[in-house]
Amino acid sequence: MKALTTILLLLLSNTFMTLAWYGHLKFNQMKWTSQLGVVAIIFISWGIALFEYCFQVPANRIGFKNYGGPFSLIELKVIQEVITLVVFSVFTLLVFKTETFRWNHIIGFGFLVLAVYFIFKK
Repeated sequence: MKALTTILLLLLSNTFMTLAWYGHLKFNQMKWTSQLGVVAIIFISWGIALFEYCFQVPANRIGFKNYGGPFSLIELKVIQEVITLVVFSVFTLLVFKTETFRWNHIIGFGFLVLAVYFIFKK
């Protein structure tokens, strides 16, 4: 159960992270944000990123072996990176419809999934 909870919290965390890091690139299409300067955008993104931490920190504490979780620190990091790529890919395809994935992107993502395999191999 701790593994599933950790993964779900990481999924939520990475959703907010992706919104904070890349969502602002669409702000110019929204009337209320189109005239904001970079400092205002930083503060908005920072506010969104707060929610990332609200999920990331508990995910790591619940999932980490030293706190009774099932994952080593390295395993947690690799899981988080793969979740980041999945969330980023979905976000990119849904929000930035002009972006496309090429074969080399897919192969690179495949190698990262292989990294998960090798990290978890005993």
